[in-house]
Amino acid sequence: MTQRITGVVLAFVTAVISGVAVYLNSDAVKHFHDQTVYTTAKNGVAGVLLIGIWAAAGWRTGRASPRTGGVGQSHPVGPRRILAFLALAIVGGSVPFALFFQGLAAAQATQAAFLHKTLIVWVALLAVPLLRERVGWPHLVAILLLLVGQALLAGRAGTVAFGRGEAMILAATLLWSVEVVYVKRLLRRFSSHLLAVVRMAGGTALLVAWLALTGKFHQLIALDAAQWQWVIVTGVLLTGYVATWYAALARAQAVDVTAVLVFGAVITALLSAMFGSGSLKVPALVAITVGCGLIAWAALRYSPNARKPVVTASPSR
Repeated sequence: MTQRITGVVLAFVTAVISGVAVYLNSDAVKHFHDQTVYTTAKNGVAGVLLIGIWAAAGWRTGRASPRTGGVGQSHPVGPRRILAFLALAIVGGSVPFALFFQGLAAAQATQAAFLHKTLIVWVALLAVPLLRERVGWPHLVAILLLLVGQALLAGRAGTVAFGRGEAMILAATLLWSVEVVYVKRLLRRFSSHLLAVVRMAGGTALLVAWLALTGKFHQLIALDAAQWQWVIVTGVLLTGYVATWYAALARAQAVDVTAVLVFGAVITALLSAMFGSGSLKVPALVAITVGCGLIAWAALRYSPNARKPVVTASPSR
């Protein structure tokens, strides 16, 4: 199995985890007075788990392996590395999370869902010129199908006022698109395991600092047992999401991985229909599934290109 195909398979795993997480998060947020407190606690669980997994496996900071995304030799930590990790924690693990969950509380649900799923558009616009990724007709058709499917799922997307909440969600989505491209660049020097730790642990530290500055830290330490149950469950899912997502990015194109992630909407819709009051919108689910399948087909068709290493090992500074 080539690197690109492996990455796409991992992206499908990430999409399934994402679909379950979105469904559970919709209930979880109702049990918290402040969304930033909730996302800080959830991200903290993911950060601790990723650190534990990283330490237990004996991974150390160093060169990235093109084959496994693992870590080789150890190198001293320098100012450039610290700044690179700080940027990742800001653009990926803290600011967009705060924006997204605060925006979600004020935005129209239909608008929020559609805006977040436009991530593939922004990633494609950035990845082609900055990462030199190849986007052919299968990608263009797939992206169109994914957008159509999301619009059908949202129902009234684009027909309601664009307010403060929607603006915050769009800002978070744009930051996450920047993160995807930035992580692809960092994967040339660092392992996906290490970057996942940096994103969640570093991002959590920044979120905790923000809670302290805004006088909400006491809410974090005052969470009750029922709230911690939600935090732990969603935090475990977030751990799996970040680990598989970064591993997929280490092996496949950013456009491929981001497109396949939209399949999570199908999982969420199926769970809502089975355990909630949601109804299945078959045309939307078919459009999204076909779009993701087209991306997988493109990975198989162009698999000879995927034999070229996705990451290259070079000494980190």
